[in-house]
Amino acid sequence: MEIQYDLTEQDVVAFNLYHVKTSKVGKNSLQWQRYISPLIFLLFAYFLSVFTDMAKGPLLATFGVTAILWVIFYPKYFYFHITRQVSKMLRGGKNEGLVGEHSMKMNKTGIIDQTAVGETNVQWAGVKQLIEDTDYFYIYTSTVSAYIIPKRDVHSVEGLKSFIQQRMSTEIR
Repeated sequence: MEIQYDLTEQDVVAFNLYHVKTSKVGKNSLQWQRYISPLIFLLFAYFLSVFTDMAKGPLLATFGVTAILWVIFYPKYFYFHITRQVSKMLRGGKNEGLVGEHSMKMNKTGIIDQTAVGETNVQWAGVKQLIEDTDYFYIYTSTVSAYIIPKRDVHSVEGLKSFIQQRMSTEIR
């Protein structure tokens, strides 16, 4: 099976967002930052009221509102920040092997992905899992890296999915 596809910066950003939203580490990071920061705000307000002459009520109300807004709006900021950082990294370096035209060949032994600057190979034993979302297939080769295949460039989505799953299950036996 052979697939020709064009990987864009937006495709790489989508993978990173998907990974952060679904990985245990990404979820934990979001939860810690979302809920621990407001607690620190409130503790700061409390200690400020204890060690200064500031009135406790208005201080705690102001910091309390800030904490509530933080909990509500922080996830949007978190994902925006990841999008911005990934885009900045992609624009800041040479990514010809990642972004651009790809020619992927899959056979009985594994996957060969060719770009204008090189080639990567992985045997089916090196494929950890196949993940599908509405727009992409992610063929994970480790816990943090995957081949990103945009469905827009796949002629038979079900055919590709079936082929990969069959090869992966054959390798497990």
